[in-house]
Amino acid sequence: MSKASSVIAAGLGLAVLGFGGRYVLRQMPNVAKTMQEAMKAMPKIDAETVVGSKYYKGGFDPKMSRREAALILGISPTSNKTKIKDAFKKVMSVNHPDRGGSPYLAAKINEAKDYLENNKS
Repeated sequence: MSKASSVIAAGLGLAVLGFGGRYVLRQMPNVAKTMQEAMKAMPKIDAETVVGSKYYKGGFDPKMSRREAALILGISPTSNKTKIKDAFKKVMSVNHPDRGGSPYLAAKINEAKDYLENNKS
């Protein structure tokens, strides 16, 4: 292949690429419109359905309580020490800072475990 034919082939390739890009860009409004229509047709899903109702939907209390500690660990406020320890391991394994969890949440989980273990009724 000569140098001139290589330049012509490269020019034709760039032209095809340019026309293809222009076609795609001109089709974008149609794609966006189709996506909007599809989103409107989808059923509405509330957070209760997605997350589930077993999770507490509130912030932390200023002072730890038995109820809040049990909610954090996902156990009954009257659970025994074995259940507290098992729940702590399960929750902490998911939220540990070394595994990408929040240090604040890890501190609250530790506080909840300590509270329940030390304040048994």
